[in-house]
Amino acid sequence: MTTEQTRTLILDYIEALRTGQAADRRAEFFTEDATWTLGGDLPVSRTWKGRDEIFGGFLTQMVARFDLTQPISQEVHTVLADGDHALAEWTTHATTIDGEPYDNDVAIVFRLTDGKIASGREYFDTAYAGRLLFGRP
Repeated sequence: MTTEQTRTLILDYIEALRTGQAADRRAEFFTEDATWTLGGDLPVSRTWKGRDEIFGGFLTQMVARFDLTQPISQEVHTVLADGDHALAEWTTHATTIDGEPYDNDVAIVFRLTDGKIASGREYFDTAYAGRLLFGRP
């Protein structure tokens, strides 16, 4: 893929997240054996393998921590691409299931293979997420 095609795919994926279409379109965006890694010690921190596990496990568990009657948005700051790699930076805005505002800066390093996301390494303030989303002190 060209750098611009990579950048476009990542922007399209972020838009699908924003509109709630990402799970339905996962085969369009992710290789079947894609991996998603979140470091830290949250209950969802690990490497998730395969697009079904990424969406059926990781994203499902994360989204379950939010009040879905309220909007969830990604305020995109930067998408940098170089060949089959991209870095996306955004701020997630949401409301927790406890009614607290949630605003967390996110950076994700993407690697693409054959025009689809083969891996994502996500970075955000896991201590903050732990307190607001998982009730950790």
